[in-house]
Amino acid sequence: MSSGLFSLDGKVALVTGASRGIGKETALAFARAGADVILGDITDDLEDIVGQARSLGHRVKGVHVDVTDNAQVYDAVATTQRQYGRIDILVNNAGTHLVERFAEGSPEAWDRCLHVNLLGHMVFCHAVIGGMIERQYGKIVNVASDAGRVGSLGQAVYGAAKGGIIAFTRNLAVELARYRINVNCVSPGLINTDMWNSTRRDKPKLADAYENTVLWKRLGEPGEVATAILFLVSDEAEYITGQTLSVNGGVFIAS
Repeated sequence: MSSGLFSLDGKVALVTGASRGIGKETALAFARAGADVILGDITDDLEDIVGQARSLGHRVKGVHVDVTDNAQVYDAVATTQRQYGRIDILVNNAGTHLVERFAEGSPEAWDRCLHVNLLGHMVFCHAVIGGMIERQYGKIVNVASDAGRVGSLGQAVYGAAKGGIIAFTRNLAVELARYRINVNCVSPGLINTDMWNSTRRDKPKLADAYENTVLWKRLGEPGEVATAILFLVSDEAEYITGQTLSVNGGVFIAS
């Protein structure tokens, strides 16, 4: 049981992309705050993170779900609701990176990028909001990226997907406000994850250029993003909806 700030005692939370990085740290933060946590991921290799979360004394379950498969998404939500009774919190974190010049890309790669990074968020929201509307309560956080807020080399399609998440979040917040469902967005900058490290390995000069824009002169850590998400799903953030919170070490974003 958590007795500190941002307590989630008694809440049921579903986190996608939970096997590593931001999703993993968010799941652990929720467990420490007192929530029961469902870890959704395309990989079946969830034993380690499930064990860590369970060691904190809460119900934890790993669920295989491919966010590009609509049937799997609805099934994962229905199974969770049957076993736990409800879903109070949804964090759409599953994502995939795509760094390429647009002229050199392919529609097949664009389709996957858009489906994982945007449509998957939308389908998960559609699957959970019925129960939230019925209970007049819910917290949704969509994880976007500052690539969706600024223009940068090689991220036309990825940025479009992440920018779509931001727009979707604002509009869904308007629709669901009457039901007291908070819908917000966290927009990470450069975070020390496997996804970013693959970019650094494959495109080191481009990675250097990106990192030079960070005022804090370091990469962010997944746990720092998880803390922002924890705040937004807590009762302390009850009056915040339709907003995008950048966690980026001070990268300038023009309004």
